[in-house]
Amino acid sequence: MPKVKIPRKSTAVDMTAMCDVAFLLLTFFILTTKFRPQEAVQIDIPSSTAQIPIPESNIMMFQIAPDGRIFFGLDDQNTRMKLLDRLSATYELALSEEQRETFKLLETWGVDIRNLPEFLSMSVDERAKFKEPGLNIDTTGGAHQVEDLILFSRQENNDLRIAIKGDKNTEYRHFDALINALQNRRVNKFNLITSAKNAQE
Repeated sequence: MPKVKIPRKSTAVDMTAMCDVAFLLLTFFILTTKFRPQEAVQIDIPSSTAQIPIPESNIMMFQIAPDGRIFFGLDDQNTRMKLLDRLSATYELALSEEQRETFKLLETWGVDIRNLPEFLSMSVDERAKFKEPGLNIDTTGGAHQVEDLILFSRQENNDLRIAIKGDKNTEYRHFDALINALQNRRVNKFNLITSAKNAQE
């Protein structure tokens, strides 16, 4: 008796659910990705064998350019806005709501505090082309802007950790001026940001 041949049927796989999952994942990553902000100055950090990572949040960052210009930044937006309120009151800054929103998004900046309103009024393209002069760290004439930034920021957020990112070609005197400002505000513990180096080098 001949074998009964079962007719072959093509298997239909419904890909709808898989497509939905793929697009959901894509949407999630697009909405949650934080792009690296454009830095105010390019810094070539020195190498080190140290393996202690800096914290991922609550960072007060100082950047020192090769020519000695100092830039400042806070990673927490709430602390950033509280700092702006203190600066506005101390330095009598008249800031619009639009300028405040611009400051809220600034990762780092380096201008005289008294020139902040003018700096914040610039467009994104104008700020990108503008060579920021750096913070005023000269204490002659009663100016203590860097010390005020340190004091006000720590008063608004006591969990802040301080990190210094300096170029390997920056002269030591610029580091020394910043360290003196930190010590004047009784800050003796901070992180120096370096790149990884092979211990055998």
